[in-house]
Amino acid sequence: MKEYKEIKVVLVGNPNVGKTSILNHLVKGNLRIGNWPGVTVEKKEGHVFFNGYKITFIDLPGIYTLEEIISEDEKIAFDFIVSRDYDLILNIIETPRIERDLYLTCQLLDIEKPLILVLNMIDEAESYGMEVNVERLSELLNVKVFKTNGRTGEGIKEILPAIVEVYKKNTKPITINYPKEIENKIKEKNTFKWLKLQEIIKENPELYKIIKEKQLSFSKGLTKEVVRKKILYKKTLTETLDSLFLHPLLGIFFFILIMYLFFKISFDFSFPFIDWIDNFLQNFLGPIITKNLENIGAPHFLISFIVGALIGGVGIVLSFVPLIFTMYFLLTLLETSGYLPRVAFLMDSFTHKIGLHGQSVIPLILGFGCNVPAVIATRTFQDTKDKLLVISMIPFISCPARLIVFSFIVSIFFEKPALIIFILYLIGIILSILTSLVLRKTLLEKKLSHFVMDLPPYRIPSLKIVFNITKAYLKDFVYRAGTIIFTVSVVMWLLLNLPFGEENLENTFAGKIGKTLSYIFEPIGLGDWRISTSILSGFLAREAIISNLGVIMTQEKKDTLETNQNLEDRELKAKIKELLTPKQALSFLLFVLIYNSCFATVVIMAKEGNLKFALGFWLYSFILAWLISFINFKLF
Repeated sequence: MKEYKEIKVVLVGNPNVGKTSILNHLVKGNLRIGNWPGVTVEKKEGHVFFNGYKITFIDLPGIYTLEEIISEDEKIAFDFIVSRDYDLILNIIETPRIERDLYLTCQLLDIEKPLILVLNMIDEAESYGMEVNVERLSELLNVKVFKTNGRTGEGIKEILPAIVEVYKKNTKPITINYPKEIENKIKEKNTFKWLKLQEIIKENPELYKIIKEKQLSFSKGLTKEVVRKKILYKKTLTETLDSLFLHPLLGIFFFILIMYLFFKISFDFSFPFIDWIDNFLQNFLGPIITKNLENIGAPHFLISFIVGALIGGVGIVLSFVPLIFTMYFLLTLLETSGYLPRVAFLMDSFTHKIGLHGQSVIPLILGFGCNVPAVIATRTFQDTKDKLLVISMIPFISCPARLIVFSFIVSIFFEKPALIIFILYLIGIILSILTSLVLRKTLLEKKLSHFVMDLPPYRIPSLKIVFNITKAYLKDFVYRAGTIIFTVSVVMWLLLNLPFGEENLENTFAGKIGKTLSYIFEPIGLGDWRISTSILSGFLAREAIISNLGVIMTQEKKDTLETNQNLEDRELKAKIKELLTPKQALSFLLFVLIYNSCFATVVIMAKEGNLKFALGFWLYSFILAWLISFINFKLF
């Protein structure tokens, strides 16, 4: 096997300069998305083999400056840059805002590492009447400079040969010449220039202002030297769209419309694939495997385990794939187009009242579609406490799986089902907000930081890049969460089917656990073991609570799907009506609403936060659900 020498390259730049788009073109879709070790900040990286080298690219979180570090993602970028544990810096610049971005470039010069400048979004700069003298910029900084269009990939293919050449020659950029007094002190230090400057500032804080003014004047002078602007008298597309999308009233209207279309497309597109996957596994693959195993004389339990547990577990994991892919494709589309930052801006004044930033709105709204992608959507948050706070709000948002349970039970016991369902949704939202307020004052206490939002111009997204980013998110979900979801689903199947050969579900391990739990549920009116067992088995999927209750009540050991198809709705409803009173039914609904009974959500919370946090919240939701159900059952 051929050995490749590795070149480690870091992509550095301000937020929203198109680093991920450049990375996608460089690695040709070989993109991996995960978290930085020990934290919940998103990490993007990829590699490509070129001219005998393995070039590894690490996309650092956006950072404006190597000073005044505030957020966790900025700290990660800062620590990695100053660690110098890489071979070359690929500094991405948003060309229309070149003067702002060159300030960071000036600081990177003092890191004294090989550096290549990438002037991205050159097409936008030209549309604004900007011209950049690349040759002069390259000459002044002693670096290679490339003009690129991250959306189309124009100019990016020249970067790989340049990386190899700069690495071989170890070509380093110039460093800034500071006043003589500072330069003399620099010569006395034995480290790289940026760190020397920090030591000098620590010894004499008054020199900080002089050093910063020199960096600012250098970046401004550099811009003046290489940039020419033509005066264009025309209203840009961004200004036109912002007059609609950021309008106090029209902005809300368009936001609601876009979110409606988001959910409609997500469900309308993904549900046929989900149904196809379910039918393929249950009605095609399952029967074929069963028949072949029977032909070779395999034991019945083994056949049942392979078809019910293994194939069923795969089915549970795969059932998330179409919805997560569709939602994240649309979400990435909205993000790369420049619309999502405007949602944060539009909602910021409202969310500040409950201790959150405007960016919290999107994950919370996604929760109405599915809690799993909603939790994943928080990985773009800059601050860990903000991220954990929003994650703790999401499980109270009712998803369609809960709606299935609500609709079935409410139609049996209440005359105005729509009103009851609306009240349940409202209770979930209120508990979500109350939880955030309590956590902000206790475990996740933090003064709400105020920052100037960076609103990038609107852009037409590259579908290829959007697809590659979505694919990376999906792979990360399957690898990190799918394996755990599959394992837990197999364990749940075993609980429902052991001891093998037991015809009565009451005597299975799940039934025995349900009976044990019935003592806990007795004070809230749900002491019947059939109810507690159905809630336990519903941990696989909330919507399975009803079908599993049907299996239990008919005392049949059949596949859940088959039972649900064969059991008449009115017969099951009649049995449930005999089992529960309206007050008990409301306790049941409140418990399903509040308790985080979706193990896929628990797994994702552990992955995006941490295991202690996920289990702690799971216990908190159980206690809160029990208390509110108790109040309902005893006092009303």
